[in-house]
Amino acid sequence: MKHAPSSYLESLVVGAWLTASAMLGRVTTRKRAILLVLAFATAAVVITAAFIVVPMLLPPGPRPLFQLPVACGETWQLSTYPGHDDFDVDFYPTEGEGWGRPVLASFDGTVSEAGVNGSVGGRTPDNPNGPKGRGGGYLVKIDHGGKWQTQYLHLLEPPLVTEGQKVVQGQQIGRLGSTGNSGFPHLHYEQRRGWEKMETYFDGQPSGITTDDREYTLKLKSNNCPAGARK
Repeated sequence: MKHAPSSYLESLVVGAWLTASAMLGRVTTRKRAILLVLAFATAAVVITAAFIVVPMLLPPGPRPLFQLPVACGETWQLSTYPGHDDFDVDFYPTEGEGWGRPVLASFDGTVSEAGVNGSVGGRTPDNPNGPKGRGGGYLVKIDHGGKWQTQYLHLLEPPLVTEGQKVVQGQQIGRLGSTGNSGFPHLHYEQRRGWEKMETYFDGQPSGITTDDREYTLKLKSNNCPAGARK
C-alpha cells in the first residue's frame, strides 16, 4: 500500500485548520454580537431605571399654592365619607346645576395622564340614573414638579387636555360629570406628593380632610382667579 504524498497530507491538514478557524471565527463573531446586544439592552434598562428611580429619590419641592379646581368666586362643598380613602375630596356646587361645570387646573403643570380609568358607564345629564362604570371614569392628572401632582376624576366627557400638554392655573381641563364608579355628578380630587396622598391645601390653607373614618363637609370659596383678580 502506498502512503499519501506529504504534500497531500499537508493540504488536508491546512484545509482542516482553515475550516476549523472559519467555524471558530463564526462562533466568536456570533458571541460578540450576542454580548453587544446584551450590553446595549442592559444599558437601556439602567438608563430607563435612572430616569424613573432617581427623580423619586430626590427630596420633594415646596407645596405649590394650589387653588380650588372650580371657577373664581364660586362657593363649593368639599366632603368625604367612610370608605372614601384618607385625604380624598369630593366637590359639589352649592348653587346651580352640577353637570358640565368647568373643572380647572389647581396650579401650573404638565398633563401626565388624560383619558379613562376603569370604564365610563352610562350616567349623563339626560340619563342621570344610567348604569355606573368602574374606577374614575374620565380623568386628568397634572404633574406640578417637585413630585407634586393633582388628580381630577369622574369628568363628564373626554378631557379638554392631552398628555404632555402644558397647562396654567385656572385653565379648564374638563367638565364635571359622573363617569366611572359615581352615584352623583361631582369631582373627585386628590393632591399627591410622590406616591403618597396628602391633605389638600387651597390658597395656602389646609382643608381639614385627613381621614375617611366619618362624614366630613365644609364650604370654601374659590380663589382660582386670574392673577389680577385674586384676593
